[in-house]
Amino acid sequence: MNQRHWLKNYGTIPADIDPKAHRSVLSMMDDAMTQFSDQPAFTFADQTLTFGEVERLSLIFSAFLQKRLNVKKGDRIAVMLPNLMAFPIVFLGIIRTGAIQVNVNPLYTARELEHQLNDAGAEIIVVFSGSLATVVNARSDTVLKHVITVNINDCIGIDLPGTVIDENLENSIRLSEIMSSGEDLQFDPVDLHGEDLLLLQYTGGTTGLSKGAALSHRNLVANVEQFKAFMPDNVRVGKEVVVTALPLYHIFALMVNFLTYFSVGARNWLVANPRDIDSLIDIMHQSQCTVFMGVNTLYAGLVASPRLGHEDWSHLRLAGGGGASIIEAVSAKWSAVSGMFIREGYGLSETSPVLTFNPGSVEKFNGTTGLPLPSTYIKLLDDDGQEVAIGKSGEVVVNGPQVMRGYWNKPDIDSTSFTSDGYFKTGDIGIFDQDGFLKIVDRKKDMILVSGFNVFPNEVESVATNCAGIMECACIGVPDEKTGEAVRLYVTRLPGTAIAADDVINYCRQELAAYKIPRQIVFVSELPKSAVGKILRRELRS
Repeated sequence: MNQRHWLKNYGTIPADIDPKAHRSVLSMMDDAMTQFSDQPAFTFADQTLTFGEVERLSLIFSAFLQKRLNVKKGDRIAVMLPNLMAFPIVFLGIIRTGAIQVNVNPLYTARELEHQLNDAGAEIIVVFSGSLATVVNARSDTVLKHVITVNINDCIGIDLPGTVIDENLENSIRLSEIMSSGEDLQFDPVDLHGEDLLLLQYTGGTTGLSKGAALSHRNLVANVEQFKAFMPDNVRVGKEVVVTALPLYHIFALMVNFLTYFSVGARNWLVANPRDIDSLIDIMHQSQCTVFMGVNTLYAGLVASPRLGHEDWSHLRLAGGGGASIIEAVSAKWSAVSGMFIREGYGLSETSPVLTFNPGSVEKFNGTTGLPLPSTYIKLLDDDGQEVAIGKSGEVVVNGPQVMRGYWNKPDIDSTSFTSDGYFKTGDIGIFDQDGFLKIVDRKKDMILVSGFNVFPNEVESVATNCAGIMECACIGVPDEKTGEAVRLYVTRLPGTAIAADDVINYCRQELAAYKIPRQIVFVSELPKSAVGKILRRELRS
């Protein structure tokens, strides 16, 4: 019906890109490492690696995986790292072998890690030493064979305090040992092409268990090319400086901050702990960054600092936001200090991730997620699957070269995740205006967005129900000024018990990552239910 009506506002932006501009992500990255060999690529803890050094170190890691651990094309390797210098080295090393990287949140509990490792069939994990206890607790119930441990000082050539690793950990090796002993190994190049899988990016599921979005080299190459074509003034070759405070295990930072800006020779300053706002501001000041990407929570933390107004922001050319809705008040505070509003976009793990963004022609915050990217097709459908008129709300369904082929080993879910004409059903409810700007107004699913991370009520409920004293519970998201949404859990007590809110929260803390833990516990005498006994979350929300 709409026939990409947003193209009328593209100006000089091309309507379509070539998703085969590079044979693979590795080919794209290799081109950058050759072209910018002597230029700084990554800075961490005041230490910098050039593009050439990144290539050399990643080749050492590739050779070790191939020759010592017998990694073959298509194998899955879990990576459980914060934003350390080792992350890009490990990523490039893994994809060079043709293996598939499985990104894991370093804050996951043993229960969450166990599911993800077993679902992906990952026999190797690269893990930050600070998260090693989780691996140790989960390992006996997984298919893991090898553990590669990473300290904060790995790949930067200086000694920083690191976590002591249990010497008795079976089949484990430190990344530092690999780097110091692997230079004599010869790597055998692997033929890669666009349809080969690159990532398993795990996202929540309505069953309470996360599922892996299977992303190919073509998906990520396409999204890089789409973003570069859409924001040409902010991807200047060899000129951009990026501060990466968003975690690289999250698809937003991985695609935009890492892959896109690496491909154009940008210098990338890695931030391991963005909660340390003073340190983050120091890095932003020292780097003189031209590009900064964040979620609403991160921007809210920054604008709350009295230091922010004393810095020079004249170098900043792009402040982007995604993962969750950017609150207008936060953008206004950021703009008052930096002189630049937060340019919002929208995407999902399943779409590599960017679908829409506010282009350079937009001059102020507009409360929308922008226009669809080149080669992206978006329709809004009603409950009968019919496309709605402009200005009416409907479920956002999408097609384009950045959209995944499906979930890892989930053909039953795939069959219901796409329309008959091949559009992926996002579960989000949106409205297009006459100019083609998309506003996300609601979610069809019960998913909760906390600081840009998906929280699915079924998972929280299944964990909390095991807490002694709980008879039933139901989970919803409620507005939160800092995190966008917070998790609220409604609880009915077992007769004769006196369980308190702190008891529930402390129990959940053992089983759930921090962002999934309920912040509010509401005790009720009974939960609203349908005639067949199904708990009605919508009534709790209202």
